[in-house]
Amino acid sequence: MTLRTLDQLGDLGGRRVIVRCDLNVPLADGEITDDGRVRASLQTLNQLLDQGARVVVISHLGRPDGQPVEKYSLRPVAQRLSELLGKSVGFVAQTVGDDATAAVDQLEDGQVTVLENLRFSAAETSKDAGERRAFAEQLAQLGDVFVSDGFGVVHREQASVYELPQLLPSAAGTLISAELEVLERLTEKPERPYAVVLGGSKVSDKLGVIEHLLPRVDSLLIGGGMLFTFLAAQGHPVGKSLLEADQLDRVRGYVAEAQERGVRLVLPTDVVVASAFAADAEHTTVAVDGIESSELGPEALGLDIGPDTAAAFAEIISSSSTVFWNGPMGVFEFDAFATGTRVVAQALTEVDGLAVVGGGDSASAVRSLGFTDDQFGHISTGGGASLEFLEGKTLPGLEVLGW
Repeated sequence: MTLRTLDQLGDLGGRRVIVRCDLNVPLADGEITDDGRVRASLQTLNQLLDQGARVVVISHLGRPDGQPVEKYSLRPVAQRLSELLGKSVGFVAQTVGDDATAAVDQLEDGQVTVLENLRFSAAETSKDAGERRAFAEQLAQLGDVFVSDGFGVVHREQASVYELPQLLPSAAGTLISAELEVLERLTEKPERPYAVVLGGSKVSDKLGVIEHLLPRVDSLLIGGGMLFTFLAAQGHPVGKSLLEADQLDRVRGYVAEAQERGVRLVLPTDVVVASAFAADAEHTTVAVDGIESSELGPEALGLDIGPDTAAAFAEIISSSSTVFWNGPMGVFEFDAFATGTRVVAQALTEVDGLAVVGGGDSASAVRSLGFTDDQFGHISTGGGASLEFLEGKTLPGLEVLGW
């Protein structure tokens, strides 16, 4: 089947268009610290507004557990959207109900309003399909058509993602279309050499991706907290570093499979270890076979890949034609342990081909380290959704759009 796209909805001038965005941005003291997801929504919104549509934006933010929580309000997001669109954006402190209905009824052609956080209603994420359906029916009353453009949630069976597009004429926005185009390039005949760089804290979060991509890649580079499970699987003591002991056999299996397939599985040769998980902790660089014999002893805690490893990773990345990266190489929030992530990010900017930053913490990392979106081939807005796509899973929010 083929994904239904915006042009298949016809002329949307004067029509009420509900747009499901992913505006789940990080906030600190009510201020947005990374507006990447807001900016990613602009192309679809501008396209609709240019047609004279009456746009109703819906999204979630954080995990308020089905209750109104002020710190998770979308009000600051609406304000930022107004600045980026260069026009007034309304905000309703309600998702469904009389106030929401009145605000939508007052919209004129080419205007936009943002409704309050979807997850202030427990029905949005309910495990009960009937509850989700009832909430989706309330949302559907606010629009004539529905545009799904929140790629970061298409792997979820949620009311605004799965049930709502079944109740109205629906299509994918330009963001989802762009994300899928890139992900297809990563899975169907990617240009070679093809390198995948995986980091983050847990091996268990990446098992499906490793399994699905091993037959498809030339190089698989392992960093982040997950690297210590790989090191332990090879018999190296890892001190107090993050370790998933229940995954050791699985990891050994991947190492063996990589060797059998001729895939270059690259593990760190050195790591940065610290005395504690803290920005100012005492730290040193050691070889991977010397973590517990370092000056920090068996209490050593690995918090970043070492400089030799970072240089080796950078060489492989920059000489590849296709690169997918998901998960930071270390605790990039602390300057002392951000070097590995910074070096990997820099190498991605030098790829002569397609370099994809796989959303989530990776996207936050590159922006917080001073890189700009246009330095990369693509920065995904959906870490979890991207990973599940690369695992070969069916994504409910795409399935209902004809994918």
